[in-house]
Amino acid sequence: MGMRYLITGGAGFIGSHLADALVARGDEVVLLDDLSTGRLENVRHLLEGPDTGRVRFVRGSVLDHPQVSIAVAGADVVVHLAASVGVKLIVARPLDTLLNNVRGTEVVLDTANATGAKVLVASTSEIYGKNAAGPVRENDDRILGSPFVARWAYSTSKAVDELFAYQYHRERGLPTVVARLFNCAGPRQTGAYGMVIPTLVRQALRGEDLTVFGDGTQSRCFCHVADMVRGLLALLDAERAVGDVFNVGSQHEISIRDLAGLILELTGSSSGIRLVPYEEAYEPGFEDMERRLPDISKIRAVTGWEPTRGLREIVRDVIDHELAAAAVESS
Repeated sequence: MGMRYLITGGAGFIGSHLADALVARGDEVVLLDDLSTGRLENVRHLLEGPDTGRVRFVRGSVLDHPQVSIAVAGADVVVHLAASVGVKLIVARPLDTLLNNVRGTEVVLDTANATGAKVLVASTSEIYGKNAAGPVRENDDRILGSPFVARWAYSTSKAVDELFAYQYHRERGLPTVVARLFNCAGPRQTGAYGMVIPTLVRQALRGEDLTVFGDGTQSRCFCHVADMVRGLLALLDAERAVGDVFNVGSQHEISIRDLAGLILELTGSSSGIRLVPYEEAYEPGFEDMERRLPDISKIRAVTGWEPTRGLREIVRDVIDHELAAAAVESS
């Protein structure tokens, strides 16, 4: 007998891939999504395919307490992915970020607490703020800028999410796990909200200059969505993970300028690279992180998980996805 899962943000990039994995192993899945950033096309193959009897889509918001209560009812596990994401969206709408992330997580945990369902709360590498030390461990210090800089609204909201998850476990006995995700990338990811790999791939395929913000020396570690999904499932399946927090990500570090060069190589594009000042791309006073390099020894010790796909595979998969999507649009 399979388990019954609720995925909030289930029509989103990571949520849809997680749903694929759960359905493939025989679980039942309810997908809750308000489609503000998720896309029904991401899960249409599940809703209309041979496994449709084990997948149900509910259009709704995690801010709607009665609706979330109904969705949680009967679920053995809740994977809470719904959140305001993407630098562009976060900077443009910091109040929505705070409300969606903090209030939404509170609603999900409160409703799950009534049933005892296990909850995995997706957090973020942005928790560490401007801490450029690396690799960062789960108990390392958070270094943030002024609360009046919109960038830090997201980091703060996710820190509150983590506190909620921890205290619901400690004080009320709810089985919770927190996963700090580091720069997940792959097919179905939209570049509309500032995600760098799909944005640069699309620019390269269109023959446009690739826009790199700042001087391009800031570095990131990109994890394939298939690896990320394996990590989330490993944490959910490990009893030792309950009540704890884990970094989930790759340790292959690359500067954004070098990433742009790799994308030009793999697409065969003759586009150039254009450096765009942060204040032109976002707003005056915008702050970025120099690097995000996770220490993944904790999740490796508890679950045995580590990523298996490299950056070239990530970029190739995104290129293939974008070419296929463009072919469908033109047909």
